[in-house]
Amino acid sequence: MSISMIGIDHSMAPVDVRARYAFTKKNAGQAMEEMKARKGISGCILLSTCNRLEVWASVEEGADISLFQALCDLKGITDYSDDKYFVKREGKEAVEHLFYLTSGLRSQIFGEDQILTQVKDALSLAREFFASDSVLEVLFRMAVTAGKKIKTEVPVSHGNPSVIHQAVAFLRERGMEMQGKTCMVIGNGEMGKVAAQTLREEGADVTVTVRQYRSGIVEIPFGCKRINYADRMDYLSKCDLVVSATASPNFTLREELFADLKLEHPMVLIDLAVPRDIEPSLGEHEDLTLYDMDSFRSEISEEQKGNLKDAGIIVEEQMEEFFQWLDGRDIIPKIQKIKEAAVKDIDLRIAKPLKGTSMETEEQKNVEGFVNRAASNVINKMIFGMRDQVSPDVFVTIVSALEKVYE
Repeated sequence: MSISMIGIDHSMAPVDVRARYAFTKKNAGQAMEEMKARKGISGCILLSTCNRLEVWASVEEGADISLFQALCDLKGITDYSDDKYFVKREGKEAVEHLFYLTSGLRSQIFGEDQILTQVKDALSLAREFFASDSVLEVLFRMAVTAGKKIKTEVPVSHGNPSVIHQAVAFLRERGMEMQGKTCMVIGNGEMGKVAAQTLREEGADVTVTVRQYRSGIVEIPFGCKRINYADRMDYLSKCDLVVSATASPNFTLREELFADLKLEHPMVLIDLAVPRDIEPSLGEHEDLTLYDMDSFRSEISEEQKGNLKDAGIIVEEQMEEFFQWLDGRDIIPKIQKIKEAAVKDIDLRIAKPLKGTSMETEEQKNVEGFVNRAASNVINKMIFGMRDQVSPDVFVTIVSALEKVYE
């Protein structure tokens, strides 16, 4: 069994390219089911966020699988030219990437916390659709453990590292303070709630849109007001800032909706969705300034670069533990086959000498049984004793060599 992944993220592709491969929670489940049904794939997990899309698979030995082509099939994409935006990782490289990623150390906003929850949610969704297997289950659980340990023991971030906090800091540098500003947040998912709460804490007057059929169900952050989503355009002209963060497949703010709208003053629009929530052409309007997910990035400080070394030690420890588990899982059946083949070899070698003795058939069978058990014990002792004397990599090589002896 091998571990393979492909990924596209904010460092490799612009938001519109990433949008082509994004999944909502609803269609991610079905996609994982279809992916796992492919020959050679034992388990699959999709990690789809605003900044990245990653396809993880545990692949049977010898299987020739193109995860990128499988992804394109799921998306109905026949032009494979986007392949240049994707990175492929396997084995140790893939595992190391996931452990660093879950810690927030490969995020657009360095050290952000949301990715830890997103990795856990991806695993939970895979379980729900029976798409994961034991290898990916253990891998993702151990990645979450590594992420939590790094966040607890290594100071990799300062304050509240999230896109909306970075956006607020970005706007402050350009002279726009949130205190007293009128803001609207379109969307009440996790990112929408974080955005609303952050703006409220900055002193803004915040209103959150809620779909009418969910009006009495959805909770919004304390201190914020709510309006029906259908009424957003009536309220929008009063706003200084509008943030949209939904999972909608359609634009929440379109060019045509602004045709007859009279703005009371210039407005900032922030689109935190992938695919986009706000039609890009709105950024060309004289009184509108539009930012998307790729507008906000954080630089890694010298202190944080130093702390990466401490994080790397934790990653190495967790990786070693995972591969010890994985090697043990894969190697026990191999050792069993080697032992069975060796005992059979001994049986064949003693069968003729035994027949040449004066022993009765029953006695011969008893002797064969004694020899088989003794041989099995000796082989066990030799192989597992060897495991304790050499490195894991050397042990795997030895077992592979023994397999070939009895092919």
